[in-house]
Amino acid sequence: MDSAQIIPMVTIITAAAATVIGCIAPAINQGRAISTALTAMAQQPDIAPTITRTLFVGLAMIESLAIYAFVVSMILIFANPFTHAAVTAGAGR
Repeated sequence: MDSAQIIPMVTIITAAAATVIGCIAPAINQGRAISTALTAMAQQPDIAPTITRTLFVGLAMIESLAIYAFVVSMILIFANPFTHAAVTAGAGR
């Protein structure tokens, strides 16, 4: 196998790993945040609107991590900066 075949294969594997890790970690943390917020609301129902507002801001920030991982994996698949280097190096042989 030459580098023109190895780089796309490694890119797809890396993009898949980035998507898996980038989606599982925020999902676990969102579950923890919701669980903690529900516990806090059950203990002090009078501050539920404040907790809810803070929860939604925190969930949006956690979700942005999954979106960033998805964007990086799409860049690796469709706009891979290493593919051009592999093709150029293979043509020089």
